[in-house]
Amino acid sequence: MIPFLDLKAVNAQYRKDLIDAATRVIDSGWYIQGAELKAFESEFSTYCGTKHCIGVANGLDALTLTLRAWKELGKLKAGDEVIVPANTYIASILAITENSLVPVMVEPCERTYNLCQSNIAEAITGKTRAILAVHLYGQLAPMPQILALAEYHGLLVLEDSAQAHGAQIQGRKAGSWGDASGFSFYPGKNLGALGDAGAITTNDDLLAETLRALGNYGSHEKYHNLYQGMNSRLDEIQAAMLRVKLRHLDTETQHRREIASLYREKITNNHVRLPQTEDEHSHVWHLFILRSEHRAKLQEHLTNSGVQTLIHYPIPPHRQPAYKELSVLQLPLTQQIHDEVISIPISPTMTIAEANRVCEIVNAFEPSI
Repeated sequence: MIPFLDLKAVNAQYRKDLIDAATRVIDSGWYIQGAELKAFESEFSTYCGTKHCIGVANGLDALTLTLRAWKELGKLKAGDEVIVPANTYIASILAITENSLVPVMVEPCERTYNLCQSNIAEAITGKTRAILAVHLYGQLAPMPQILALAEYHGLLVLEDSAQAHGAQIQGRKAGSWGDASGFSFYPGKNLGALGDAGAITTNDDLLAETLRALGNYGSHEKYHNLYQGMNSRLDEIQAAMLRVKLRHLDTETQHRREIASLYREKITNNHVRLPQTEDEHSHVWHLFILRSEHRAKLQEHLTNSGVQTLIHYPIPPHRQPAYKELSVLQLPLTQQIHDEVISIPISPTMTIAEANRVCEIVNAFEPSI
C-alpha cells in the first residue's frame, strides 16, 4: 500500500535532531514559555516575514484568539459579519461563531478552490467587518486583490494559513499578507509538530501584545489579569520539535512540488480533473486534490490497487449538524466540490517510483468497470 502520509518516515529523517531537541528541553527544567518558544517565535516570524509570532496551542485557537483580540481592541463586536469560503474546513467557521460573529459563506473560485474577488465583493454588506482568507490545500488565496478590497471597504483580513506554510506570491509568504494569520502545526501539516501546536503572525504590536495576554489566562503579569483569557500556549517540547523541522521545510516543499508536477504531467485520465495553480510558488501542495463525478468508484479502485486516499472534505460546514441554521444556504459549487474531491498521496518521503505508480493506477481507472 502506498500510504497517504507516513508520519513515522517523515520524522525518522530527523530522529537524532528531534531526540537531541527533546533532551535539551527535558534537561533545561523549563517546559512552558521558555527559551525554545522564544527562539521558535523569532525563527518563524523571520521565515514568514513578519514582526511577531505568538505560539498557541493549535490552529483553531490561533484563529479564535485573533478574532477575540480584535473584539477586545474594539475592532469587532458581536453580530459583525466575516466573509469566509464556504468550502473550508469547519475550524474556520468555528473560530467565527465562537466569537459571536456571523460567517458569511461565499462560493470559491472553481479553478483554485479559494476565495475570488468578485464573490467577496458581492457578499460585502454594511455589517461586514472582516475577511477570513483560507489558503486551502496549500495554495495562497489571491491576496493582492483581497487586500485591495479590504482597504477600499475598511475591512480586517485574517489569513487561515494552516495548510500553506511557505506559500508565496511576489516573494511575500503566507502569514505576512493580512492583518494577522493563524497557523496550525498539527502533525500532518507541511510544518508539523509531534502533537498539537499553532501560532499567529502579525506586524501589529498592540495585537501581538493582546494575543500574548489572551492566551495566557488574560494575563501579561502573573496573577494580574487584563482579560477573561484562556490557556492556549505552545509548549517548549513542541517549539523545539518545530525548530528542527522548520530548517527542512523548504526542501520538503520542493519535493512536494516535484511530485505535484509529475502528477499534473502524467495523470491523463479524462474521468478526473487535476488541480490548477495561478503561480507555482503560490502552492506548497499540502494536499493534491483530484475531482471526479465517480469519486466512490475511484476511491475503491485506488484502494484495491494499493493507494491510500482521503477526502478533504466529505461534508461542507453548512451541511453539518452543528450548523443547522446554515443548512438553508444554497451553495451548489461548494456542494459539488465536496461531493467530488479526493486526495491522493503526496509527502516529503514519497518516492518518484511511488508517484509514477499512482499515476498508472489513476490512469487505469474506468468507472464503467
